[in-house]
Amino acid sequence: MATVCETLDPRIRRTRDLLQQALDKLLETREFEKISVHDITELATLNRATFYDHYTDKYALLEAMVGCRFHGLLAQRKVQFDGTCASELKALVMAVSEYVTRFQGPAGRRQIEPHMESAIIAVVRRILMEGLAKHPPQTGISAEMIAATASWAIYGAAREWAHTPDRCSPERLAETVLTLVSPILHLPL
Repeated sequence: MATVCETLDPRIRRTRDLLQQALDKLLETREFEKISVHDITELATLNRATFYDHYTDKYALLEAMVGCRFHGLLAQRKVQFDGTCASELKALVMAVSEYVTRFQGPAGRRQIEPHMESAIIAVVRRILMEGLAKHPPQTGISAEMIAATASWAIYGAAREWAHTPDRCSPERLAETVLTLVSPILHLPL
């Protein structure tokens, strides 16, 4: 995935953090489409060349920011998936639903949903792939196909839930998604 948040070189990590923080700060007051690379670099006190050394454009920066922040939430919650435990999958679904609801505020945040979607799905897919690598599926279906299907289903359910007025609790959502996704991952309920 292009959104590596843990870089060995502290200078690279610091630069990326500055750019991500600047974009996040700008999103508090402006729509994403109205934010320029110049705005981001000015707030981050970096030059445009430095920006382009790290990201191809503001969309790549946005996806990296979302991916890193979501990864941070998963690390904070100690969410893992070894391919065998339904409760680990439930914790993953709850983390996705929490992260998605953070972006339900201002219109400027909703505008970034497609980029958020791709970043979160990539992180979830990688986590599922790691679990499936430990316990490969015995179905003849590739682990990649299983992980892709399950990650899209998890994100799609969380997104639908986040957009639903009078929605159920995150725990209830996680139970529902577990019922739907466990057969794809061949997990016992």
